[in-house]
Formats: sequence, structure tokens, C-alpha cells
Amino acid sequence: METLSQSPHGQAFVQNPYAFYASARAVGPMFHWAEYGKTCVTSYAAVNAILRDRRFGREVPWDQQTPPAPHTAPFYAVDAHSMLELEPPRHTRLRGLVMRAFTSRRIAALTPEIAQLSHDLVDALPDGPFNLLTHFGQRLPVTIIARLLGVPESMSDDLLRWSNAMVKMYIATRSREMEDAAADAARDFSDFLRGYIEQRRNQPADDLITHLIAAEEAGEKLSTEELISTCILLLNAGHEATVHTIGNGVKALLDHPGAMAAPIDAVVEEIMRFDPPLHMFSRYAYDDVDVMGQIILKGTEVSLLLAAANHDPRAFDRPEMFNPQRAPKPNLSFGAGLHFCIGAPLARLELQVALPILFDRLPGLHIVDRPVFADTYHFHGLERLMVAR
Repeated sequence: METLSQSPHGQAFVQNPYAFYASARAVGPMFHWAEYGKTCVTSYAAVNAILRDRRFGREVPWDQQTPPAPHTAPFYAVDAHSMLELEPPRHTRLRGLVMRAFTSRRIAALTPEIAQLSHDLVDALPDGPFNLLTHFGQRLPVTIIARLLGVPESMSDDLLRWSNAMVKMYIATRSREMEDAAADAARDFSDFLRGYIEQRRNQPADDLITHLIAAEEAGEKLSTEELISTCILLLNAGHEATVHTIGNGVKALLDHPGAMAAPIDAVVEEIMRFDPPLHMFSRYAYDDVDVMGQIILKGTEVSLLLAAANHDPRAFDRPEMFNPQRAPKPNLSFGAGLHFCIGAPLARLELQVALPILFDRLPGLHIVDRPVFADTYHFHGLERLMVAR
């Protein structure tokens, strides 16, 4: 396995990581990334295989676990109950209970609200140049998730602030200041939800928190701590990813006039494939595993480069081209297997409803300042997207 060096903070990489991914794929399906000290996987076939292989998982092997630093304890107290970080049987129990509340029918019922909110946000746009991310990309998903959970929309700014602080725990290199902010956000978010969950226990409503409280399977229910972690996961993962996807997707559409003429479901899938919001997702090997001729030793942390897999020319014809008309093939932006993104149906629905409204209402929409991607790897999203009518 070859060792490659690439700073995740290098400006050329931040603005276009796909050139490095192409050079990494050229040395084989996986490589050792020097700056991370990790085995990284770039090919579509290998990433897809590992995502579906139960010999790999998210939980840190017991003999590699270390207690978190005391100042990060509030963050990891939430993380400890997140289905994203768990394996069966805990993952099976949690996901099963959440799916009883977070149903496809409940998500589909949000269609009129997403449409009306999209129109409302367009109505409120400034007359002059504006940042699409702050005026549309952020407001849409955070408002929808607030309505879905049943928390007051007036809390949206707090939800955004807490979410932005907590997800910084996953970027390439984080500072003590970021860790302190994430811990404070986790504590404040948990305290708010704990009080709100108690209120819903006494005063049920037709919202997701109430349905999560009521969800039961074989006598099992979610504990308060599990409810808190689930609500935070749904906001942080869903909101952060959708904001980046709206920004990256609108940029791609404005860079490729005529692309919106394709069926909207194909447009959304191509947006997800072409420039996804999450570029790296890790697994641990629970046994010695042969993946495409490479032995991955038990205990190895393997980083799956989802965006690199989505640009593998052995899986997608001319992957560097944005083409909503390409032959359908599942991309890996939402993962696969046991940990396939639970919020994928909601994210797809938001994009399928909101994007046509945005482009129908603003047919002259255009970029007025060079878009710049933020230095937040392994997320990939714009700092701002300045546009005008």
C-alpha cells in the first residue's frame, strides 16, 4: 500500500479535492494518508463493499477505547447514545425504535410545508446580491427539522449555533477552543431537549419528539438520554449535510445551465454524487479482512472517501462531468448497509421540492462572486454563495 501526502488544509485541496482523489485512485483501491496516519479507500467497489461488510463497524474496538478528555465529556455523553456510533445489538434496537417514529409517511407529509417555506424564503430574499446559504440554504432545513421535532421555530438560531459548534468535532484538525465550544453546545442542547422531552411526556403533541417517546418494540423504549442523542443527531447530521448540499448543488446548477431541465430526482442524485457534503466516513476492522487483495488487519481504522468513490471512472462514465442525464447508479453519499443515512429520504425530499421552486421563482439567478469552499474537511461546503436575481 502506497503512502501519499496531502494536507487537508492546502488551499488547492480545499477548493478541489478531486484532483488528489484521482491521483490516489491511480495507486490502487486504497492508500495510506500520511497526514492522517490512516488507511484510506478510494474505489467505488471497495468503499461499497466495506460499507456493507459486517466485519467493519463504527464502534471503536474495546481494546482501543480511551476515556475522553474531561473538557469534552458533555459532547461524548451525547455521542455515546448516538446510533451513528453504535453497532448491533444497540444499533439495531435504537434504529428500529427511531424508524417507528421517523416514518416515510411522516416525511412525505412534509411536502406542502417544504414548498410553502421555500416560497416564503424566496419572498424574503434581498433585492440586491445575497448569500444563498444564510438566506435559503440554512433556513430551510433548520426550520423543517424544528417543525418536525416540534420545537419552537424561534429556537432556530440556537439550533444552528449548537449544530455548527458540535460538528466541528469532526473536522481534520480541531482546536481546544473548538472542543470547548462543542462541549458547551452539547450541554446547552441537551439541557434544552431534556426539559422539552419532559414537557412532551406530560403534554403529547403530533410531533416527532412525542412519537419517539411513544415508540415501542418488544417492550423496549428510548431512554431520555437516547432521545436527546437521537434528536441532536437528526438535527446535526441532517441540517449540516443539507446546507452544504444546497450550496454545492446550486453552484453546480448555475455552472451548468440547462441542467434543471432533467427530472428533478435525477438532478438531486447527480448533485449528491458530484459534490457531496461528507467526504470521509470511518470504520474499524473487527477481523482480518481481504478487500480486493489488500489485507486489512483487525483493529485498523479505515477511512472511506465517499466523494472519491463517487468519482471513480470504473463506476461512473466521465465522473468529472455534472450530468443529471447519466445512467442511474447508486452513489455512496448517504453510505450503504447497516448505517445508511436515516435522514436520506428527508434530505432528498427537501432538495426535490425546494430547488425547482428556487429556480422557477428566480430564473435569472446568477453567481456574482467567486464561490470559496470552507477549510472544514472532511466536510465539503461553501463559505458563502453570493448570488443575485
